[in-house]
Amino acid sequence: MRRLPMERPTDHYDARLFKIDEQICALLEERREISNQNPGYPPFKSIESWADRYHLYEDYLKSLFGLLMNEEHFLPVVEPSGFRKYLPVLRHVEREGIIYTLSGIRQYENASVICLSIHGDDQEQSKHTHIELELGEGYHCRIDQGTSSGGNVAYGFVVSPALSDDLGGITFVFSEYERPLKKKPTGTEIVFRME
Repeated sequence: MRRLPMERPTDHYDARLFKIDEQICALLEERREISNQNPGYPPFKSIESWADRYHLYEDYLKSLFGLLMNEEHFLPVVEPSGFRKYLPVLRHVEREGIIYTLSGIRQYENASVICLSIHGDDQEQSKHTHIELELGEGYHCRIDQGTSSGGNVAYGFVVSPALSDDLGGITFVFSEYERPLKKKPTGTEIVFRME
């Protein structure tokens, strides 16, 4: 999904906060390095204690730690540009009466768009879940579009940098989650290995 550009919400800034804000940034970097970019979420008891000790609102801290847990979703968004070609793939996997089809890949100069369709017999079979694409280290994958009707769902995933036109050796792993941001995996994993 496309992100709207951020506008500075106010022209006011208390310059006395500059050193503190810079320290916050340094602590965020240190936190990322120590956790190896996988910080998890503090126990609610700790958040309650910190809210009390530092005179902060509990929900404010819960929201802040939720934001800190999802840093990867703030990576710069690559918008595909400079269409080059379409690579037909036409592979499918059937699991429990649901057909997953990797139909093709639109190749752009700076990215690739992977097209995945899911076809089920009825609404119950294709309950609303969240699909994530993994291609391995070096690639950033994000869902860009999705639509559903009845038991059918279609997704477009933007991959950057662009994939090679020769797909040999590439493995597409689509994992299903109950909630966005890779929360609560369902255990369903659909794999397409290109030869």
